[in-house]
Amino acid sequence: MTEEFDDDFNLNELDDQELVTQMHDDLYDGLKDEIVEGTEILLDRGWGAEKVLNEALVGGMQIVGVDFRDGILFVPEVLLAANAMKGGMGVLKPLLAETGVKPIGKMVIGTVKGDIHDIGKNLVGMMMEGAGFEVVDIGINNSVDEYLAALEEHQPDILGLSALLTTTMPYMKVVIDELVKRNLRSQYIVMVGGAPLNEEFGEAVGADAYCRDAAEAAAQATRLIEARRTANA
Repeated sequence: MTEEFDDDFNLNELDDQELVTQMHDDLYDGLKDEIVEGTEILLDRGWGAEKVLNEALVGGMQIVGVDFRDGILFVPEVLLAANAMKGGMGVLKPLLAETGVKPIGKMVIGTVKGDIHDIGKNLVGMMMEGAGFEVVDIGINNSVDEYLAALEEHQPDILGLSALLTTTMPYMKVVIDELVKRNLRSQYIVMVGGAPLNEEFGEAVGADAYCRDAAEAAAQATRLIEARRTANA
């Protein structure tokens, strides 16, 4: 998707749709400065912050997510794309706050106790933000009490549990069982992920969803949020 332009290439010369398409390409290529510039140009043309977010940034990250899922892009490229996305979000966040635009949902995510691996967790957080979620990352090596404190403080829709070691995987059930014990389980969508996990494990520990990669996590989270809200309507 990379395109070569002369040094005097000017994003301002593109019409709106061409600029959005170019921003998708620039996100794909991890070009943060270009994403910031494109975001500012669209705003200057009268686009609302929410429209820029959904059409230029989220639309671009969806393309990244699909190619990551299909093995066309790899972790380093996704990290660059997510960093470029953050550049655009830095411009949009104050404007979104002013207009009262709410994220799709909120997620608390962290790696379970005994596990200090965080690349997968970080990728999920970035893809979730790219899909329009607010993400609270509580880091690595989290105990039950730390998860419970984060849930109480941030009141998310989704709890994400991550593990890379087979020895730490069972701690996911410890966390979920504690939520059940405290009659809190139904308040949260619980998603689990990590290299050694599979769908059967997710079902066995009582999670709502197992996600094999970051792109699937974002897609599943969106579906689960919509299904829950429809059921509660």
